Amino acid sequence: MTLSFSNIALIGKYQSPDVAESVLLIARFLRERGLEVVIEQGTASSIGNAEGFPVATYEEIAENADLAVVVGGDGTMLHTARRLADRAVPLAGVNLGRLGFLTDIARKDVLLRLGEILDGKYCEESRSMLDAEILRGGQRIFQTLALNDVVVNRGELGRMIEFDLSIDGEFVYTQRSDGMIVSTPTGSTAYALSANGPILHPSVGGIALVPLCPHALTARPVTLPDSCCIEIELLPPHDARVHFDGQARFDARAGDRVRITRSPLSLRLLHPVGYSYFAMLREKLHWSAAPRHN
Repeated sequence: MTLSFSNIALIGKYQSPDVAESVLLIARFLRERGLEVVIEQGTASSIGNAEGFPVATYEEIAENADLAVVVGGDGTMLHTARRLADRAVPLAGVNLGRLGFLTDIARKDVLLRLGEILDGKYCEESRSMLDAEILRGGQRIFQTLALNDVVVNRGELGRMIEFDLSIDGEFVYTQRSDGMIVSTPTGSTAYALSANGPILHPSVGGIALVPLCPHALTARPVTLPDSCCIEIELLPPHDARVHFDGQARFDARAGDRVRITRSPLSLRLLHPVGYSYFAMLREKLHWSAAPRHN
């Protein structure tokens, strides 16, 4: 079903002159098309001069926007996805970052591609997310969402940590390592990839477990059905740090349990017509690229 857009929110990376210029360019373009345009509060503050465009909080955007245009890099998209997921606001990403796995509209084509999306020429994709919670003494003390990954690591310690891994209540193993990455298919091309994890196509219903520098050489990445409940229990005397999309974090203590499941919420991404996941991988990962010469 083709969506109808009338209220568009613009969200940009803070403290970036390039983003400020692009946000205002897009805002003027949308206004000329007769659409209601709001700029996210923090973005507007960063721009300084929002040219009279209305300003809105994330809560107001979640309540009213038909589409949110995210201007920046994947980090900005990750943050926005977590803030707007509970209202399933569709997101379109304009890449002003480095890689742009999630923000796939090029800056030079932004007005053309956004115009096509507004005209109903787009493809929609759903990306799974993770629910993560920290349990202490059987009580939940922290909860959040992650689009890319949940990472349990040794934090500032100069040694390995030790933890028990359980899947659906069944003990799997005790591991000594620098930690564990629990990744969605979206996150499989992020930190998990650098730790030799598998690349999972976004349509795969899976969660990847990727050990970080395990002491046992037989500890390998494992892909699980996304119906699984994953629990990581820190064994004394090891504390650890838990990261969510590399943005939020929680300092966990020995004995805490990190419980991770697939969230009922998901990210709705709108891509320009002609978007190809494999073409994106080929470009970003330099597959079949010609050798570079200095």
